[in-house]
Amino acid sequence: MKTTPATDARRLSHDKLTDLRRRGVAAVQDGESPEQVARVLGVHRTSVYGWLARYRDGGWPRLDARKRGGRKPKLDGKAMAWVYKTVTTGNPQQYKFRFALWTSHMVGVLIQRRLGIRLSRASVCRLLNQLGLSAQRPLWRAYQQDPATVQRWLREEFPRIRAAAKAHKAEIWFGDEAGVRSDAHAGTTWAPRGQTPIVSTTGARFGLNLISAVSRRGDFRFMGVQGRVNAEVFIGFLQRLLQGQRRPIFLIVDGHPTHKAVKVRRFLESVVDQLRLFFLPPYSPELNPDEHVWNDLKNNGIARKVITGPEQMKREVVGHLRALQKSPNLIRAFFHAPSTAYAA
Repeated sequence: MKTTPATDARRLSHDKLTDLRRRGVAAVQDGESPEQVARVLGVHRTSVYGWLARYRDGGWPRLDARKRGGRKPKLDGKAMAWVYKTVTTGNPQQYKFRFALWTSHMVGVLIQRRLGIRLSRASVCRLLNQLGLSAQRPLWRAYQQDPATVQRWLREEFPRIRAAAKAHKAEIWFGDEAGVRSDAHAGTTWAPRGQTPIVSTTGARFGLNLISAVSRRGDFRFMGVQGRVNAEVFIGFLQRLLQGQRRPIFLIVDGHPTHKAVKVRRFLESVVDQLRLFFLPPYSPELNPDEHVWNDLKNNGIARKVITGPEQMKREVVGHLRALQKSPNLIRAFFHAPSTAYAA
């Protein structure tokens, strides 16, 4: 949508004003911010929030410009603007809540505190949906992350790596390590109300460390590790990664000390024509497409299985990762997530 010049609604016919209101509300409900909709339609943002208040009070008929008067909405345009700004830019802990993520209950409590209006949970959910908001799983980022460094990576460093890879006819891979535990679990199951379901599993705790790498072509390599991933283990994985490769590899990993160890540097010097190592910005795992491998394994694989022992867990993990190797389309999809699309 292109930004249009300022519109004087007083000069519009009733039909055109009604259409403008409906377009604005529909755009917000499709996920556009009210401020962006206001810029696109050439109206003041308070007008858009006023339309949203009308819609909330009486649905699409309340946007008809031929109908005047009517009862005053419980939440007027100013209140709608405050709710939107609070949820999209505020932290619940600023308002003396214990948690850092907004829930419909917390939003309802805050509306009652600030505006003196009591809304049911269903009404709060409708309000948030009408503002173009939805419940989503957030991306967690370390507070130590430097946004300027991330932007420099996206705009300068990675484009240089991509240009160098093209010049050397090399393939770009992303690598990462992770661990899985026997007591991890995810997902839900159905059960009678008030009776928390119980799934029997082993009370022993054990884990398995893993290392892998992915390419945007859909290639995937992995290796299980008994014990911690040190320089020798990392070098062993690099040697496996090079097997059967006809083109040089540019491997991008995080800045863990293992990746920068003296032994690793010496190994890289011995294969300089075959392999080069590059590093992501600090505290930025969301930029690594290989992170999605571990998310898939933990959420869709091991965390939904009943684990009875170390060998059984290893079989489940290896089986899931081998299935991923046979799903290049899924691996390629990991490069199209919002935070990793830059590498696609």
